[in-house]
This record gives sequence, structure tokens and C-alpha cells, in this order.
Amino acid sequence: MMATTVEAPAGLIDATRCPLCGEPNRCAMEIERETGQAQPPCWCMQVDFSKAPLTNLPEDMRGLACICMRCATGESPPQG
Repeated sequence: MMATTVEAPAGLIDATRCPLCGEPNRCAMEIERETGQAQPPCWCMQVDFSKAPLTNLPEDMRGLACICMRCATGESPPQG
């Protein structure tokens, strides 16, 4: 069974979750925005996103939430 992207109208997207797999993305920039507490540089600033399956993300969902490290590096989501 192939993983599918969770469909959500703009404005209802949870910016703390990966829009590809739904797992927490642990983006430090989003944590800082939500809590107002300074965070160290985010992992997403140092990762090569060239293997990320961004074409699986509908155009209207792009740029609204960070994908997680697993999706960013092209790893398969856990089967379950």
C-alpha cells in the first residue's frame, strides 16, 4: 500500500507536522515561532533535500509546513 498525502485545506495545516507523512517535523523555527523561545539552528538548515519526494506534495500545500528529516532525506516512512 502506498502512503498518501493528508489532504487539508490551507489554514488547517498543522505546521508542526510533516505534510508528507504526518509525523512531527521538529522544526526549530516553528517551535520558536510557537513558543517565543529562541532555538538553536534547525536541522532543516543543514540537510540536503535533493532526495525529498516533494513532487508527492500538492502544489497548494507547498511552503506551508516543513517536511520531517526522514522525508527530507528520502527515507521510507515506517510501515504500520
